[in-house]
Amino acid sequence: MAVSGRGPRERMVFSAAQLIRRDGVASTGMREVAAHARAPRGSLQHYFPGGKEQLVNEAVGWAGRYAAERVDRFLAALPEPTPSGLFAQMVRQWTDEYGTTGFAGGCPVAAATVDCAESTASTREASSAAFAHWTGAVARALSGMGVPGERAEPLATLMISSLEGALLMARAERDVRALTTVARELGPLLDAAVTGAGPG
Repeated sequence: MAVSGRGPRERMVFSAAQLIRRDGVASTGMREVAAHARAPRGSLQHYFPGGKEQLVNEAVGWAGRYAAERVDRFLAALPEPTPSGLFAQMVRQWTDEYGTTGFAGGCPVAAATVDCAESTASTREASSAAFAHWTGAVARALSGMGVPGERAEPLATLMISSLEGALLMARAERDVRALTTVARELGPLLDAAVTGAGPG
């Protein structure tokens, strides 16, 4: 997820997402975003006439699309795609990050939701749409692996909400215990939802 190779507008959206996931919305200023993106400060007003609110909402949207796109990459990395394997890949993205760079970062969509759900309706709506986009991608993947349609979306919601809760606990505890626990405990339940699968 390098900053280079993007236009100035894309760099600023990306940088906003990275700063929000680390510091939250309130502590992410427009100047910090411009500096992180290596963009002229004047370009913020040009690209984001709606100011910080517009930039935050676009960063949240970017994060939702990024999470959804990762689903296909996670599936491609599995020799035999299974629901538990997909969830393990989703978790591993974070255990790898925390093992390499520490526990400073979290999900920018979750951070924006915590900071703005009650104060900024447009950001709450952007967060809701981002979660829906991500959930939809996971549900489609589950359906493709043989999970019945009526269970795919509820299980996708379970996977994402479990992951988000485990991320909060991991950052609080400075330990990946919660992440590895949800992957281990949910795995058999997810695989049992595949049509024709036994209870374990």
